[in-house]
Amino acid sequence: MSDARQTTRLEALRDWAGGRHQLPPQRLRLELAAGDASFRRYYRLWLDSGETRIVMDAPPDKENSRPFVTIAEAWRRAGLAVPALHAVDLDAGFIELEDLGDTPLHTCLGADTAADDAHYDDALALLAELQNVAPAGALPDYDAALLGRELDLFPEWCLGQLLALPVPAAWPELRARLIDTALTQPRVTVHRDYDAMNLMCHRDRLWLIDFQDAVHGPLSYDLISLLRGRYRRLPREAFRARVEAFRRTAVLDGRLSGQLDAEAFLHQADAMAAQRSLKVLGIFCRLTLRDARAGYLARLPHFLDHLRDSLAPWPAFADFAGWLESDFAPALARELAARGEVAA
Repeated sequence: MSDARQTTRLEALRDWAGGRHQLPPQRLRLELAAGDASFRRYYRLWLDSGETRIVMDAPPDKENSRPFVTIAEAWRRAGLAVPALHAVDLDAGFIELEDLGDTPLHTCLGADTAADDAHYDDALALLAELQNVAPAGALPDYDAALLGRELDLFPEWCLGQLLALPVPAAWPELRARLIDTALTQPRVTVHRDYDAMNLMCHRDRLWLIDFQDAVHGPLSYDLISLLRGRYRRLPREAFRARVEAFRRTAVLDGRLSGQLDAEAFLHQADAMAAQRSLKVLGIFCRLTLRDARAGYLARLPHFLDHLRDSLAPWPAFADFAGWLESDFAPALARELAARGEVAA
């Protein structure tokens, strides 16, 4: 969004919020709280009572906020911890939300292994609650077409646009295998970005945000969004233990059949993680090259490591994993060095 347009949007937001709270716009204390990879921005609004709210600015010609509103209302009715909606104006693109503070889960993760384990336990307990109680009927299907479109971001933006590398011979088979494996899983409500940055620590519990892209899809997707997200690279045994703990809980509460053993579910989780890592590599390249967003190329090596971790244990992925090391990883390292990017 251009600076001029952003200024105009902020002025309109001031008028809207001032009108809602019977305050002159120039008296409002309104400060940028967060932005994201989309065109949405979030501002903190201070009321005369001392209470604060978050106001989302989502330009209606760039962002469709109706799914966010529909999902927030449905999940709140189901008892899930999502922010209350105090006011919604979809035509203007403004939503006034409950303020959940400034402590996303990733800021709580550190060198204390025991504390981190407790945080992961809480996040996985919330995920089980989400999958068990969130209504999925009205959500879009995470079907083969959508899985494929996400995967195709990798050859289009990462290989073609960033690195000018040809698509490897192993790609069609890998693409088909990852889609087929995802579709064999039980289907549940999928947040679709269940990353530590989208779980807010507030009032001694975790809250869900940024759920507007939720779909009805594979059981393991949100699990690997958490375990193979932006902020950690879990050792193999720690990842395996977390996946198995999730499987056992899902069997006990009926989300998953007990006939699927630990190794088979681990394979499904790794395949799902490979799909997501390839998607993220493509998205981060697109954000950089098309949308001129800074900071995303430095994260590519982290997700390349996630992709390696997902493919390495399974012989069926050996051809593509070999190409990653022989062709892709050196080309990426050269490109990042040429651009002066340091891995984040």
